[in-house]
Amino acid sequence: MQPSATPSGTPSGPRYDERLTAPRSWWVLTALVALSGAVVLLPLGAVAMLGGLIGAGALAAATVSAYGSARIRVVADSLVAGDARIPVSALGDAEVLDAEEARAWRSYKADARAYMLLRSYVPTAVRVPVTDPEDPTPYVYVSTRDPRALVAALESARADRG
Repeated sequence: MQPSATPSGTPSGPRYDERLTAPRSWWVLTALVALSGAVVLLPLGAVAMLGGLIGAGALAAATVSAYGSARIRVVADSLVAGDARIPVSALGDAEVLDAEEARAWRSYKADARAYMLLRSYVPTAVRVPVTDPEDPTPYVYVSTRDPRALVAALESARADRG
């Protein structure tokens, strides 16, 4: 699914909305896990094999769906990234990270105190400093397929507040 950004942003709708879904290759692996569950239980009979297929497939599918369904939104005056809701007033200027810079911020440049909504299968990201003096979080790192649209939505939300 492609990210969507509304140019003006309405009070009732999000300025930016993106769902980071798992790549297709993960679903192929899910099917292979289901088949492995069936093969493991094959010596116990057809019913056990079917149970292994369904059980392993359901567990793998639930895992891929849960991990691969992160959502990023800019709604009203907040950035909603996964379970976190951060007011735009507590954020600094957002920085677009290309694939190389995003990899650096996921690894050797990363701060353990940062809030990171990262998905390794998404190469680009946005890093936003947290300016609230009472918040120990130094920055927010968000994997996104369209970092420029996310930064534009954050700037638009900040402009509407100010």
